[in-house]
Amino acid sequence: MTNRVGVMLRDPGFWGDNAALIGLVVIGAVFSVLTPFFLTWANISDLLVSASILLVLATAQQFSIVTGGIDLSIAANLPWAAVVFGLAYNGGLGMPVSIIAAILAGTLVGVVNGLVIAKLKVNDFIATLGMLGVMNGVALIVSGGQSFAVNSHFLQGLALGSIGPIRYFYLIAILIAAGAHLLFTHTAFGTHVLATGGNRDAARNMGIPTDRMKIAVYVIDGALVGLAAILLVARTGGSDPSLQTSQLLTSIASVVLGGSSLFGGRAAVLGTVAGALVLTTLLNGFTLLQVSEYYQPMAVGIVVIAAAVLSRLQK
Repeated sequence: MTNRVGVMLRDPGFWGDNAALIGLVVIGAVFSVLTPFFLTWANISDLLVSASILLVLATAQQFSIVTGGIDLSIAANLPWAAVVFGLAYNGGLGMPVSIIAAILAGTLVGVVNGLVIAKLKVNDFIATLGMLGVMNGVALIVSGGQSFAVNSHFLQGLALGSIGPIRYFYLIAILIAAGAHLLFTHTAFGTHVLATGGNRDAARNMGIPTDRMKIAVYVIDGALVGLAAILLVARTGGSDPSLQTSQLLTSIASVVLGGSSLFGGRAAVLGTVAGALVLTTLLNGFTLLQVSEYYQPMAVGIVVIAAAVLSRLQK
């Protein structure tokens, strides 16, 4: 038994597969010692709310990464969908229509990304980088560069309400992650998506419509970003067209820390949950310790690099 454990610990793949869970335990233990406020229910609840928004975004990012791509446009799609939601609601269209409008706005960006990548054969990185710039400009133009309040009893209830100890935010994030996990592990669509990311030429030769798979994953990606925008507005109480670059970095790091490969063909949704918790816990602990905000992006950047190294070990 001891020998088996030793072999397992010397295996780089073990550390790559379990980095998020190991990191969560270590970081949680460190912050529990450094500050007495970390393990309070109020702080844990706030931490999980932040993690819920990140988890929805990370799940969106998971769909593009599993096909060997990446979605940089999340940084602009998120505020764009939030602006559409705010304008629709403040324009008197009502909450149901505003929710649909935000999700459709995010989905539209995903459709364009998918078509440009699949049909025009533009690299995922370049296509989504271009869309980041385009949608950043569109969000600023539509909003006039101004943030504005969105006051709604429904949003307040969404942000603060719960079913027993389970906040609505947690429930939404859990349902999204569970749905993605089941999709990848128990459906033909998930198998085709994984095959497309693993070896696109081989998948095409097997009869899998790889172009349609590419478009589909970016459509799902965009729709989930629209949902995350609604949660963000519910939590902050307003729409802000500013770039959300921190969300982009953390969504990528959450996916790769969780065990998914940047090279595609491997999905680990449950690991992504742990990855999102790791990054949220890290930033939460820094805030409690009153570490300067200037250092927080550095920490996230280091985690992104570490995640890329771990992905290499997995490959």
